[in-house]
Amino acid sequence: MQTPAYRIFEPQTVQTSVVFASPHSGCDYPEWFIRRSLLNAHTIRSSEDAYVDQLFAEAPNFGAPFLVAQAPRALLDLNRAAEELDPALIQGVRKVGHNPRVASGLGVIPRVVANGRAIYHGKMTRAEADDRIETYWRPYHTALQTLLETARQAFGEAILIDCHSMPREAVQGASRRGVPRPEIVLGDRFGAAADVELVDQIEAAFLKAGFVVSRNTPFAGAYVTQHYGRPLKAQHAIQIEIDRSLYMDEATIQPHADYENFRARLTSVVAQIAALGKPDTNSLAAE
Repeated sequence: MQTPAYRIFEPQTVQTSVVFASPHSGCDYPEWFIRRSLLNAHTIRSSEDAYVDQLFAEAPNFGAPFLVAQAPRALLDLNRAAEELDPALIQGVRKVGHNPRVASGLGVIPRVVANGRAIYHGKMTRAEADDRIETYWRPYHTALQTLLETARQAFGEAILIDCHSMPREAVQGASRRGVPRPEIVLGDRFGAAADVELVDQIEAAFLKAGFVVSRNTPFAGAYVTQHYGRPLKAQHAIQIEIDRSLYMDEATIQPHADYENFRARLTSVVAQIAALGKPDTNSLAAE
């Protein structure tokens, strides 16, 4: 059976302009895909934002919808433009300019997983690539756009929280001497994707919960944040990256002993973020 593109977890009543989304936590790997890959079923998961869908699962209880990708990132990356096609992987694709993501094998259909490990032997046809985009990419982004438009109609604004996790090694060099390594990285495209006051409030929520936070380093947000962040049109997009080592063993891809404690801390932040989009608590909605 075909892997569905996404699931939407709806609150009983939508109470906030905040929409949560997780484009990289999909873990439904089709058997045909595993058979086709050079990698085993464990290694192919190394690019997956494992458990992020579970970590943010309480969002609907605070009145916010939660969009969760079902297809895994190794199959198709929803945080890329549909046009970010890799000529080193897909037949008939011509190189157009220089795109660092595509060049590194991380286009809309990834050629590699973490640490540059190749997914395939040889190339795929353009028809197969197009089929994946039509099957998974377009339905997910249609659903996301609909959720944001619905929020804007109901509340006069939309706030997208794009939920991700990052390998611990990705932030090893992100801190200066004497400054703690960031545990949470907020990406707003250096102010282009969201109102600065809103990002300040989100950062304050994480700080209150005891997290070390940085902005835009080493991750400022990719396609989703860039495409959907339109603060001048009352549509804000903020990417949240979480250090995976805070809640799981990265080698085994299993939750570790502190998982439930971490999830409880994060849930308190999710509640505060959702409250920012409620008309009676969000100053931006009154402007």
